[in-house]
Amino acid sequence: MPSIYDAIKQDHDRHRALLERIAQTEGASDERKEAWEAFYNDVKGHSAAEEETFYSKLLQQTWGQDAARHSVHEHAEMDEILEELREMDMASPGWITRFKTLKHDYEHHMDEEEDEVFTRARKVIGEEENDAYGETFLKRKSEELKLIEEKRADALED
Repeated sequence: MPSIYDAIKQDHDRHRALLERIAQTEGASDERKEAWEAFYNDVKGHSAAEEETFYSKLLQQTWGQDAARHSVHEHAEMDEILEELREMDMASPGWITRFKTLKHDYEHHMDEEEDEVFTRARKVIGEEENDAYGETFLKRKSEELKLIEEKRADALED
């Protein structure tokens, strides 16, 4: 079982590859649609699981609260862009422009998480808990992947 840090980093690596793959596509091609769906679903599951397992632990420490709140806020901002893109025509120039904003913001978020947040988190989630948190994260992500459409429908009703 990967540690919490390895599990998150593996997701980030997959997300970076999908972002690059999407950026290399054109119009409403099957390749873009396939990569976008994979990215959209994986990021939605990842973010929810990360907040519920990883960031919830950081919020328990005063010095971890600012970092956790900042990251959760970035998740919310990116979620808005994800939903905007999901509703837009992939072939429109506006779609790729908005996607580039998402790509830039999300890459920054991942780098910040790996470089700064992980350092703080290691003071809270020690080596003896790494694997257990990794397992919890992966289980939660699996559950969240099944809830994406339900959550999306609920959000649209709000």
